[in-house]
Amino acid sequence: MDNPLQPASLAGKAALVTGSSRGIGAATVGYLAGAGADVVVNYRNKAPRAEKVAAAAREAGVQALVVQADLTEAASVEAMFQAAKDAFGGLDVLVMNASGGMEAGLGEDYAMRLNRDAQVALLDAAVPVLREGARVVFVTSHQAHFIRTVPTMPEYEAVALSKRAGEDALRDRIVELQARGIEFVVVSGDMIEGTITATLLERANPGAIAGRREDAGRLYDVDEFAAEVAQAVVDPVPHDHTRLVGDVSGFQGR
Repeated sequence: MDNPLQPASLAGKAALVTGSSRGIGAATVGYLAGAGADVVVNYRNKAPRAEKVAAAAREAGVQALVVQADLTEAASVEAMFQAAKDAFGGLDVLVMNASGGMEAGLGEDYAMRLNRDAQVALLDAAVPVLREGARVVFVTSHQAHFIRTVPTMPEYEAVALSKRAGEDALRDRIVELQARGIEFVVVSGDMIEGTITATLLERANPGAIAGRREDAGRLYDVDEFAAEVAQAVVDPVPHDHTRLVGDVSGFQGR
């Protein structure tokens, strides 16, 4: 789809998107680069994919830095932000896109370590590098955002609870961020067609995504949702710091 951002609207800005070697993160990088932002492409273990995303960004005429960092490892997160500072002098945008918890073999507490603890540590490491007027965007799902009032599918519950815990912990920092001249917004969407989460859910519970699609009427695809994330970088921050994407009547009406 077309870039929702105006050409050159982010010229002179620098953005870091976590988990941006594929999916929503990669598409978000493309939109930000297309609007003129220099970008940091973060990946955990898919270097060739990350390099491909960066190469596409450079074709838009911007600088693109590729940095490996496991968000659950403090040292690699610190090194990532130092690399961003060395390359661009600081950051104007941080998109907290990376999440997980359904992967096998990473421990029962992995979802909470990644979706709550690592997100808080990520923000701590980012703050000294974020320039005044910077925007922090936290990406989540309706299944997580509304988990306290609307149950989700059992296979996703642990992830949803951990992502809501991460969202709450970050919201607790809003006043502090505002005092530093940093804006914060949550972008929440339904299950997204074509993401690794949707794939894992479908594998664990065949028919789950089709069922969710039927209930919701439609599901956004990766590019459509990434366009909303990119738009959240430039639009005025809502009064409740929340951008809800798509129909949420099935979540709010209960």
